Amino acid sequence: MIKFGKGVVKCRFLILILAFLLLIPSAIGYMKTRINYDILSYLPGQIETMKGQDILLDEFGTGAFSFVVVEGMQDKDLQKIADKIEDVPHVKNVIWYGSVMDFSIPREALPDDIYNFFNNKDADSQLMAVLFDESMSSDGTMDAIQTINDLVGKQCFVSGMASVNNDIRKLAENESVIYVLIAVVLSLIVLSLTMDSVVVPFLFLISIGMAIIYNLGSNVFFGEISYITKALAAVLQLGVTMDYSIFLWHSYQEQKERFDGDKNRAMAHAISNTITSVVSSSITTVAGFIALCFMSFTLGKDLGIVMAKGVVFGVIGCVTILPSLILVCDKAIEKTRHKVILPDLSRIAGFITKHHVVFVIAFLVVLIPAIYGYTHTNVYYDLTGTLPETFSSKVGNDKLSEQYHMGATHMVLAKSSLSEKDSMNMIDEIKKVDGVKLAVSMDSLTGPMVPQDVIPDDVKDIFKSGDYQMMVIVSEYASATDEVNKQCDEINAIIKKYDNTAMLIGEAPCTKDLIEITDVDFKNVSIISIAAIFIIILLTFKSISLPIILVCVIEFAIFINMGIPAYTGTVLPFIASIVIGTIQLGATVDYAILMTNKYKKNRFRGMDKKEAITDALSKSIQSIIVSALSFFAATFGVGLYSNIDMIGSLCMLMARGAIISMIVVIFILPSMFMVFDRVICASSAGFRNKIK
Repeated sequence: MIKFGKGVVKCRFLILILAFLLLIPSAIGYMKTRINYDILSYLPGQIETMKGQDILLDEFGTGAFSFVVVEGMQDKDLQKIADKIEDVPHVKNVIWYGSVMDFSIPREALPDDIYNFFNNKDADSQLMAVLFDESMSSDGTMDAIQTINDLVGKQCFVSGMASVNNDIRKLAENESVIYVLIAVVLSLIVLSLTMDSVVVPFLFLISIGMAIIYNLGSNVFFGEISYITKALAAVLQLGVTMDYSIFLWHSYQEQKERFDGDKNRAMAHAISNTITSVVSSSITTVAGFIALCFMSFTLGKDLGIVMAKGVVFGVIGCVTILPSLILVCDKAIEKTRHKVILPDLSRIAGFITKHHVVFVIAFLVVLIPAIYGYTHTNVYYDLTGTLPETFSSKVGNDKLSEQYHMGATHMVLAKSSLSEKDSMNMIDEIKKVDGVKLAVSMDSLTGPMVPQDVIPDDVKDIFKSGDYQMMVIVSEYASATDEVNKQCDEINAIIKKYDNTAMLIGEAPCTKDLIEITDVDFKNVSIISIAAIFIIILLTFKSISLPIILVCVIEFAIFINMGIPAYTGTVLPFIASIVIGTIQLGATVDYAILMTNKYKKNRFRGMDKKEAITDALSKSIQSIIVSALSFFAATFGVGLYSNIDMIGSLCMLMARGAIISMIVVIFILPSMFMVFDRVICASSAGFRNKIK
């Protein structure tokens, strides 16, 4: 590795020129990477609800719909609004009672449930259903929603998941730059407290910033990433790769003393040392992110691959770009030297090892309530309920619920060959299910007074196409509730009785699948991440006992972090329960590995138990604190600022997790070493010098 270090030092100017030139294609790639705002689109494609969505789009040319609540408007004006909306690109149809029936047919001729579905006399409002010709996650649908919002004015309110996705898009686009700015400012504050030069923190952030741009730009090869991945990638990469820069800087300082100020020689050796340490350290972080790729819910794969790639870019930047920047800016660094503001905390190491029994008891006392909280933390799957109250989709959904008592809308895809009798019987049974407000098929659309001939052809085409017919079910229950999940089960049982190939699709059935799939994913990802990191530690230290101790210590920190919401009454977004444990384990187990390495070297050199552990803690405590504070700084501010709860909650959990892991590693891990030293030395290689 020393040859590589010398090569970087020799070619530092060329490296910087290439690094800055690579920003151009990376920026282009970043701008051309599509962002997906539809969380439900990450459900596995082989499940029935997702297959049904594809059939709906392929056979009926409809991939999404929204309801528009119109208040205080006459029929003639409503017709004008409907015509305007129909002219919007990617709007396939607009359905309201005027489009279902010809105006020459009296309103009384329309079945009561159909008429009441479209009209609320008490609220002086009417309802329109807008169908789109692309999927709910497509840019065309969201652009159409935005155009409709601009057209309809203050008397009309657009609801539905497509409208929610559009609001999330606007919010995420406005906030994403601010996330990075907050993370950079807070990281600068932490680095200013821990570094001995004004310039060095800026060099760290330039180097990491370039690695982040490379990472985000290379996502163009995936075609698209989720808005959650886009929002978290920069701040998370900044948080987890800052350690590498700090390690290089400290190694460089040590080597400068060793080589009497010869900066080029010192940097070559610092790069060599950093590669050895950082590569082994980054493997656990990468393993944590790769574990997310084993989720059936492919948002985990989306986030996992991008972040694993980001760690690799961070390591490369740390041993190429950062050393080059430091050497080029050496004079500016020396001119801005100052005393480190953060006090030396190594003196508490002796206190911790002396009172290790107290900390072990504290561990045992806290463990039970931590596990209880961890297993009793509630999560939510409602993707719309946490948006700001002023958002147009939130207002539209509230109007729909208050005035029409409408929650989720389901669709049934059945064979078009299903007889009229079976179709009518199916609808009649569905209507009897608790919480079903309306159930409509082509055969049930007309009342006994109205022949099907008066139904416009474009309305008929909505309900029947090729081999399939579509039925619409409106529920009083909101998506992601126990009531609607039970309702979906009952409806599924009914439709399968008449047509065993029939499919129930829509937001609520998809969300029900999401709940079932992510529950399994949570268990699988936890097992895979723990197993992977266990094996990495086992191979690194050639030890049976150390992987158990280190993983248990970090898992204890995770239990505390994820258990706190159970006691505070906080309900977390479902994705948090899956990814936080894996990210916290992969990113913060490095703190424990750092201390363990020093402990191992000390025991090998002949130090007794207490001296070896105290010295290991004393020499690693500063690095652990700086690393944890950097991770905290990169995520805490974003967590406070974000109006998207899924992003804000994830960042707050990561920030808190970094601090909890720091405290646990500093106080509990050395105490465990004190208790299990004899077992560790007997079951691990390299703790005893056999020559002596």
